Amino acid sequence: MTYEKHLYLILHPNHSLIASQLSPGDFIKHYVMGSSRHFEGKLIFAELDPDFRNEYFDIEGAYDELVPHEDGRPKATKFIKSYRVLENVDFDALGKLYICNASGDFVALDATPADPKPRSDEMGIILEINPVKFIVLTKYNFLEFSRFITDPANSKGAPKVFYADLEFDVEEFMGEFDANPFVRTFVPGIEPARLRNAILEVRNTPGKKVKGISLDCPIDRISYKNLRHGFMFASQGKNKYYPLLPLEEVERKFYRFWKSM
Repeated sequence: MTYEKHLYLILHPNHSLIASQLSPGDFIKHYVMGSSRHFEGKLIFAELDPDFRNEYFDIEGAYDELVPHEDGRPKATKFIKSYRVLENVDFDALGKLYICNASGDFVALDATPADPKPRSDEMGIILEINPVKFIVLTKYNFLEFSRFITDPANSKGAPKVFYADLEFDVEEFMGEFDANPFVRTFVPGIEPARLRNAILEVRNTPGKKVKGISLDCPIDRISYKNLRHGFMFASQGKNKYYPLLPLEEVERKFYRFWKSM
């Protein structure tokens, strides 16, 4: 039996380029349920054009090793590279973006040429997912942040970055904190008082637009429902934006996924 060749860019939980004979749906089931190397948590990946080539990756060599097992089962994964992967991927080769839960349920997102509409919030919270993992409080809007984080002069950035942002209202949080200092921030590992102090620092320091609030981005512990815009692939020269589907549409079309988002 002949199987199609697929290229998958893993963005979380690891950072890898993988060749596979599995379709996206079957690949998800294998990765989160059939692989001994993945125990629990989310899976986020993008499908690449199978004709994509970059001299940094030995894609042809990996394709040559995509041979079905003796019993006819397709070859599930052939790791091509796990270092500086996103940096060497052409955004034009990106296809659908898959956001998955630990049970193998998923939603496939399409890129849009439209930029996310900037909101007038004083500041927001960005989740850096790949290749660095940080959570930052920033005055930059969702699109502006792409230029900041991929600036070559930024010692905490990278040439290409994949990130999302949280649904977060500064004034609402500050009001709730004043009423109850133990209010839940829904940002894992970040104490409400520390978040409040970070907000005050950014607000009261002239010229300061970014404040790191976590040295990790525990995306597995953050509900997809708490994201605001969607996901952004960013570089200095080009971006690619994948907006989230409205929650009502997810509930209607992907109920199993919606229940555990």
